[in-house]
Amino acid sequence: MIKMLKHLGKSAMWIPLIVALLVVQAFCDLALPQYTSDIVDVGIQQGGVETAALEEISAESMKKLLLFNKSGMLSEYYPDGKLTYVRSDETEIVEPYITYPAAVVYALDNADSSMFPAEMQLPEGMTVTDALLAMPEEQRAPMIEEIHKQFEGYSDVMLSQMAIGFAKSELEAQGTDMDALRMSYIFKTGAKMLGMSLLIMVVTIVVGFIAAQLAALFGMNVREKIFRKVISFSNAEMDKFSTASLITRSTNDIQQVQMVIVMILRMVLYAPIMGIGGVIKVVRTGTGMGWIIFIAVAAILALVAVLMSAAMPKFKIMQKLIDRLNLVTREILTGLPVIRAFSREEYEQERFDTANKNLMKTQLFTNRVMTVMSPFMTLIMNGISVLIVWFGAKGIDNGEMQVGDMIAFLTYTMQIVMSFLMLTMISIMLPRATVSANRISEVLETEPSIGDKANAADSGITEGRVAFEDVSFSYGDSEEKVLHHISFTANPGETTAVIGSTGSGKSTMINLIPRFFDVTEGKVTIDGTDVRELSQHYLRENIGLVPQKGVLFSGTIASNLRFGDENASDEQLREAAAIAQSTDFIEAKPEKYESPISQGGTNVSGGQKQRLSIARAIVKKPKIYIFDDSFSALDYKTDAALRKALAEQVADSTVIIVAQRISTILHADKIIVLDEGRIAGMGTHEELLKNCEIYEQIASSQLSESELKRGKTADNSGKEAE
Repeated sequence: MIKMLKHLGKSAMWIPLIVALLVVQAFCDLALPQYTSDIVDVGIQQGGVETAALEEISAESMKKLLLFNKSGMLSEYYPDGKLTYVRSDETEIVEPYITYPAAVVYALDNADSSMFPAEMQLPEGMTVTDALLAMPEEQRAPMIEEIHKQFEGYSDVMLSQMAIGFAKSELEAQGTDMDALRMSYIFKTGAKMLGMSLLIMVVTIVVGFIAAQLAALFGMNVREKIFRKVISFSNAEMDKFSTASLITRSTNDIQQVQMVIVMILRMVLYAPIMGIGGVIKVVRTGTGMGWIIFIAVAAILALVAVLMSAAMPKFKIMQKLIDRLNLVTREILTGLPVIRAFSREEYEQERFDTANKNLMKTQLFTNRVMTVMSPFMTLIMNGISVLIVWFGAKGIDNGEMQVGDMIAFLTYTMQIVMSFLMLTMISIMLPRATVSANRISEVLETEPSIGDKANAADSGITEGRVAFEDVSFSYGDSEEKVLHHISFTANPGETTAVIGSTGSGKSTMINLIPRFFDVTEGKVTIDGTDVRELSQHYLRENIGLVPQKGVLFSGTIASNLRFGDENASDEQLREAAAIAQSTDFIEAKPEKYESPISQGGTNVSGGQKQRLSIARAIVKKPKIYIFDDSFSALDYKTDAALRKALAEQVADSTVIIVAQRISTILHADKIIVLDEGRIAGMGTHEELLKNCEIYEQIASSQLSESELKRGKTADNSGKEAE
């Protein structure tokens, strides 16, 4: 799957930008839980007081703090007049050292006199710290030492909360509006959260847009590469993959990979950033509940491993079943007239239904397996929430954490779990996309069996003389030969015809000329140059092929004729149409040469399709014309008229005609008779009637007795004249 990313080309340069934007998004996402915690802990519980290290402390309170100043850092406060002390350094430096004395002072100022001896009564309005200040040093020292021992067991959280209580009392004494302070902090923190949420929204939109663009460019690039590769395939590769499979690979498979690329750029890259960031944040909370995250991650990974092991084999089968469904659908749609003619609708419907149900069953299995993931994920997430609340409540009760800390930890844990959940979501599509990626790579990495040599020539064809020199051929790795030691020459200005029974190798033989296949033994030359030494483009530029099955493309009559030469003038089109005996039905149409041709030429008859295919080859004006049984759909009159006009037009070209009908090749300069891949006879019509038994049998089945006699008489007359 990763190797598919190379097809992004220059667009891959946007990936670092996506990563940077995702880091920004993750930073904002991970900051929001801390702000929520601050609103609960600081804004609500602490009344908006963020620290015990106030900027100003009254001289009276400073005296109390100095009683318990272990660190000596309270020297950072200096007297500003007689009534206040002002902080001289940053809050972050002073805060750790003022927390303990502030917590002790707050606790003692809000305690009763039970810690003192029973006989010692405090006057009304006097606090414990006031009493300690009033004592002589020698009496006060042991009491302070005892107080320090009592506070040794207090947690940092409890000390911090008592220190904040001291700060709140101090601010109230200074006349600060505590309600305004609390609301100011909540609104300020809320504004930060809103700003980060808006930034997350913008980043999400930008990343989504870029990811969609990259995936679309990937789809375009890969489709173009597959198309270029497929059109370079020989018939051997086409047979290997099948048309239906190549269509699936060019559409459905690319779409699967394209969708996963979007998810990789949006989710797979984002998940580890969020996961690592969430773990760092959880460690910093210091709640001691990190083990819960490991339980959650382990449970998710175990669930995904089990589900993937069950679903992965089915994903591999699914793409083959899609191929099968496409194949059956294509065969039914293209063969609909035959199906109706033989009343095979029910059989074909059952065949389609079988392919459809097989695909449905596989998809149902994979979907059900993946559906199991959702309730189990919900169970894991809810179970984790219960564990966090359970152990978090105990921590709050023991004074080891605050409510906001538990909320932040719960949120971070959910973010970490959601990160792994994102990876599991991609794991649902990744197996199928991996299969699709492998199928795409298989096409792209397949080298055509027929290719140009490094020094392939783009010149050398001057006359168009075609020669077969001891040519043998077999398909693929088959040991059985289709053609055996074929040798003949087709000269310019002559018509060379090939005839033989069905399966004798006629079409195979002429497919060797344009290199649709390469010979197994021997060689095919044009003007003395082996066709394998020529570039395919140059070779085929000099050949006008009219295939056995006429193929037209959607467009107009003119666009189909210009398929042979896109720069052909209207006059050249009319001339070619006249030679191919197509003028009558073209001129009869309202739009004439601009008349539309539907896909596959379904809106013209078989004979019209053949004549347009012939006209297309004539427009090309090649050195070599190859007609592969291209007159079979024509009536005898049209056939004769077309061949007569064609003979005048292509007098200097090499013409090779493959035919089933004797009448089509009667006047050929050379007729080659094929039988089971071997040349059974070669000569003119009259010569073959006398010398070739197979040709005589074919002729006897098609010609009348008088026509046969005329052929033999003409042959005898020729011999007597000699």
